[in-house]
Amino acid sequence: MFKIISIILFSLLTLNAESLQIPTVNLSLEAPSEPKDLVNTLNVVVVLTLLALAPSLVLVMTSFARLLIVFSFLRMAMGTQQSPPTQLLVSLAMILTIFIMEPMGIEAYNTGIKPYIDKEIGYEEAFEKAVVPFKKFMLKNTREKDLALFYRIRKLENPNTIEDVPLTIVIPAFMISELKTAFEIGFLLYLPFLVIDMVIAAVLMSMGMMMLPPVMISLPFKLLIFVLVDGWNLIVANLVASFK
Repeated sequence: MFKIISIILFSLLTLNAESLQIPTVNLSLEAPSEPKDLVNTLNVVVVLTLLALAPSLVLVMTSFARLLIVFSFLRMAMGTQQSPPTQLLVSLAMILTIFIMEPMGIEAYNTGIKPYIDKEIGYEEAFEKAVVPFKKFMLKNTREKDLALFYRIRKLENPNTIEDVPLTIVIPAFMISELKTAFEIGFLLYLPFLVIDMVIAAVLMSMGMMMLPPVMISLPFKLLIFVLVDGWNLIVANLVASFK
């Protein structure tokens, strides 16, 4: 069967050899003969650099960090060890990040990426315009105290407008704010599960079952209560609403 398929494919390629246009790839290191060739080469380098930094940019410029930290706190508070698996939590955080950041992504594409593809603006102007929606998102979710911290470190004057805030200050300030917010939400998630653990431990001690681990008894009650209150719906709804 494999030989028959190979013969058919070879025959088709032979019959249509004249109409086929196989692209060629030139990996030579020759000096560019025209300025246009140098610009194209630099554009490829810029694109490859952005692709290499894409995972880091997702972590530091979007809602991904807060979501993943909160989900990790939730799993630890419930005491379910490796359930849900880490890969599932990361995937859920990524999907919610795409959902939350979709308006900013569309705006960045329409204002910066699309005009650059259409050769209406250069890559420098395209980068500046594409970053603006994400910059506004980060500033809305960043505390003024964190921004002031990095301004004091750099010994810079206070900005007059949002455009005056450099991206090198917005990103670290946004990360600190996200960590603080995620830990606050994680603390609030811990409280109800901690109460359940304390109640179960008190009941076991009163019954003289001190050798029985309270976590083993409290885990089914945690799962039952979490399912009854539709916990995933509540957590996801409040997490998405927590972003301004």
